[in-house]
Amino acid sequence: MWWYSAADFIDVLVTPNSARRYWNNVKVRHPELSLFCGQLKLYARDGKKYLSDVINENGVRLVLSIIPSKHKKEVQSWIKGLLDPIDEQSKKKAYDFYQTSLVDTSEIGKTIALQKIHAYLFEGLYPFAGQIRFKTISKGSFTFASGVFLPQVLKKIDKMPDATFDEIVAKYLEMNLAHPFMEGNGRATRIWLAMLLINRLRICVDWSLIKKDSYLEAMKASVTNSQPINKLLKDALTNDVNNRELFLKGIDYSYYYEEEDKISDI
Repeated sequence: MWWYSAADFIDVLVTPNSARRYWNNVKVRHPELSLFCGQLKLYARDGKKYLSDVINENGVRLVLSIIPSKHKKEVQSWIKGLLDPIDEQSKKKAYDFYQTSLVDTSEIGKTIALQKIHAYLFEGLYPFAGQIRFKTISKGSFTFASGVFLPQVLKKIDKMPDATFDEIVAKYLEMNLAHPFMEGNGRATRIWLAMLLINRLRICVDWSLIKKDSYLEAMKASVTNSQPINKLLKDALTNDVNNRELFLKGIDYSYYYEEEDKISDI
């Protein structure tokens, strides 16, 4: 059974000034929650572990019925595993990716590394897992790199410098604009970004510090202005690169970020 940080879950649902205080008030008003709660040592922002309240899946369902939230339906679908079954299966594979040595050090920051990540996440789920698309695709009103010229675009991205944080973010944004796969780009590319940051700078992003709406808006703005996403990522950096729990939480948030809009081919 999965256990979830109560404070993190409250933070996603209602974004209060103090998620922990909000959670404590909910516990007092609804003592029936105690049947589904426990305590585990979880990492805090100072890099140390502290005993924290956690709730199991039954507790999550109860909290969702208690707390009014504009995100309720969205989170409910995510937490119950009622999203696209491909998402649920690939997320389990993403958890395991932490333990693999699939990508060679020399490949980090290259398209080949991203292809290997995508293939690992979606093998057996998409027939095009790890394969560069040849169709042109769009999301909403935005069209990604033309399928005809995509190989040349990716070669240019491979040659981009990636020695500093700003260079790595610029490369990440260019890869996002390229969107080399028919589906699954965001999930694979955020792992690709994590590998780059860890390998080059020994830092990583704590995705739990970045709200979904803020991330999506910043990524949309990045087409003409990279500063919002640059600041969001920079403010969420940590040097706790060996923290497996942080990696797994990052995967959860990465899948949560995915928009409902579907990719269309042109």
